[in-house]
Amino acid sequence: MNLGIENKVALVTAASKGIGQAIAMELIREGAQVVICSRSEDRINDSARHIEEKTGKKVLALAADVSTKEGVNGLLDQVLKRYGRIDMLVANAGGPPGGQFMDFADEDWQKAFDTNVMSVVRLVRGVVPSMRKTGGGRIITVASTSVKVPIQGLVLSNVMRTGVAGLMKTLSIELGPDNILVNTVCPGRIATDRVRQIDEARADKQGIAIEKVEEQMKAGIPLGRYGTPEEFARTAVFLLSDANTYVTGSTLMIDGGMVTAL
Repeated sequence: MNLGIENKVALVTAASKGIGQAIAMELIREGAQVVICSRSEDRINDSARHIEEKTGKKVLALAADVSTKEGVNGLLDQVLKRYGRIDMLVANAGGPPGGQFMDFADEDWQKAFDTNVMSVVRLVRGVVPSMRKTGGGRIITVASTSVKVPIQGLVLSNVMRTGVAGLMKTLSIELGPDNILVNTVCPGRIATDRVRQIDEARADKQGIAIEKVEEQMKAGIPLGRYGTPEEFARTAVFLLSDANTYVTGSTLMIDGGMVTAL
């Protein structure tokens, strides 16, 4: 299948590792010009070197804190000055810390809101003018299966991810006439550092080995295993591509069948 993204410009945030890095790599393999960012200059440069070693192609790495207005605006300015357009946006950000409702103060809620909700708001607001000018575009945000079924011990993530899914559904209605397709992709148990941290916390709480936690989780996945970042990335890149002409406003579970909600 010709995805039709060769030489198009993609911006992928939180791409120093895991899902973000995998999406960036898949986009580059399909011929896109890709910009990646994270808060840490060292980590994002390491990611760029890793991607270039694997693909043989260059990627532009920028340090930016997308939880702040200044960080988002500075990032978008740099990309638009260099390329003059942004055709594809992956609005991704690290998940907030785990814990129960009574564990968190107002400051924790505000930080999670800025990182996981306002980052999406500002990034989308910043790329829409470019997409309208060029006749359309594709936007995805990386959320969580918690938008369907809340995950115990991740109250901040449950709330923020659900809010983002609502935002994206609304944007699909508002931006559809501009040929800007907007979707939410929700990883289940994808083998990333974030998932391993969650498993380690659950293992500590239960007083068992992490391998036992992984066995418990795999028992609830029809495919019987954790997914890989590369598997997630292939689905994400289709949604970002010109091959996707009619999928918008969707909240897609990429979870091996784990979520049983309709």
